[in-house]
Amino acid sequence: MADSNKLHNAINHVLERVEAANAQADVIANRSNNFSLKANAGELDEYKVTSGQVIGVRVVKEGHVATSYSESLEPTSLDAMVEQALTNAKFTQADEHQTISCVDSKLTTEVAEIYQQDDATVDDKIALALALESGVVAKPHAKSAPYNGFGESDSQVILANTQGTLCQHQERSTYCYAYSLIEKDGLQAMHGGMSSGRRFEQLDPEFCINHGYETAFALLEGKPIATNSYSVMFELSCLSSLFGAFGMCLSGQAAMKGINPWREALHTQVASPLLTVSDIAMIEGGSAIKAFDSEGYATKDTILIGEGELQSLLHNSHTASFFGIENTANASRSAKGGLGVSSRHTVIATGTSSEAEVTAGEYLELVELQGVHSGADAVSGDFSFGASGFLCRDGKRVQPVRGITVAGNFYQMLKEIDAVGNQLQNDYERDFFAPQIRFARLNIAGS
Repeated sequence: MADSNKLHNAINHVLERVEAANAQADVIANRSNNFSLKANAGELDEYKVTSGQVIGVRVVKEGHVATSYSESLEPTSLDAMVEQALTNAKFTQADEHQTISCVDSKLTTEVAEIYQQDDATVDDKIALALALESGVVAKPHAKSAPYNGFGESDSQVILANTQGTLCQHQERSTYCYAYSLIEKDGLQAMHGGMSSGRRFEQLDPEFCINHGYETAFALLEGKPIATNSYSVMFELSCLSSLFGAFGMCLSGQAAMKGINPWREALHTQVASPLLTVSDIAMIEGGSAIKAFDSEGYATKDTILIGEGELQSLLHNSHTASFFGIENTANASRSAKGGLGVSSRHTVIATGTSSEAEVTAGEYLELVELQGVHSGADAVSGDFSFGASGFLCRDGKRVQPVRGITVAGNFYQMLKEIDAVGNQLQNDYERDFFAPQIRFARLNIAGS
């Protein structure tokens, strides 16, 4: 695997070749080490160590833009990469709004929590992986732990351009997970738990085991409920998936392409006044902390929906130039891809309702969604997918529910919020933070 000096030398080589061709460019170089383990039948089923590097260039010449990448840092490979990008650019449509615009940015992510030394040994990690499986199968009626594992990653990103920008980022992360397959009296159910962090000692394998098992066991005898309209609350990972499926509505790039349903809705009411959604650059415990975006601009916080009003979309320099507005520094580009936009940490602001107030009366708690992306139309907002969960009353689960279909319109759903809780939580991936949110009505097709 390449070290930092080799990456820097490769970047300089690429930039020199681009400038010699009277073009501009930005270059992204990544290197990473990854380690993962999985267990099966009491033994390691996977022991995988991978490492690698990739370098990618985005060239702009006379308004024409193209990208190319190489997994080799040899000068001949880098030359071929640059030549390929320059050749491809000749056949692209000129775009006056996509330029290499970040000048002399010299940012390094200096947040201690994202790159911490870890003293855990390989034996410690193997023991954890084996314990995830054995902890599940030791439970009554647990047939197996079909999905389980441990993983960690150590990565570095260097970004530079022909405008003097040079930015660097390094991070470590680790995770573990376990799914419990329960079988009893001819019935089966499966659910999982995941834990993530920056150090091995931050992982909570017991949560993975117990959460997956207890939820699966609780769902085991679930049945459809009567077809009707129900007040609904989503378990946080489900709510994150739902927001992800409809993320187009907050994308400046989708608006530029004319496919964002909110492209004409800036400064109008698009949601309940109880809803405030922000893109936050740095939040304690967040998994997407980074000092700069994929163009080199300093990341920052942006209120997207403020008390129900659409205040901003996510923009990079390209989309901001197209609309003639301020760049929100949400450029997203991998070494292998073109320029896009993405959020860092989606944060829904807390409300004023206590847990007792949010959970008062009858509602449906959904803890599993099936086929979210295939069942969602991001343009119209309509969705329909399978779900499982619990019929609840005053905060207590009174009946497990399976075999139902939940349907509605995401954009209408955001306008019909009964209550927002006063405690912030995060999902397993640590890039989505939200309180409990109770939606007034969704259509449930059951029995």
